[in-house]
Amino acid sequence: MIISLIFFLHFLFGLVIFVRKWQDESLSAAFINIGLIIILFSVGWSIFTMLTKLIFEPEGLGIWFDRDTITLTILSTIEYFFFRFYYADIYSVK
Repeated sequence: MIISLIFFLHFLFGLVIFVRKWQDESLSAAFINIGLIIILFSVGWSIFTMLTKLIFEPEGLGIWFDRDTITLTILSTIEYFFFRFYYADIYSVK
């Protein structure tokens, strides 16, 4: 269930960035930004999966917070701070 929420939040974030970049810049800029988000998510997930395999068992910390959920939570936290810096113009109030 937590994994579904994390995937939904990533989808929602990608949709918001796509629409904002499409409105502010162009359609090609929107697709480039979606590509960046997808690549960073995929590569980050692979890297953090390797790291969490060294630390946690597949069961993780319980039935709702297994190793994959831990990986996605760590990745989402790091992505939040990175994208908050990268998309500072979108996060700021005008």
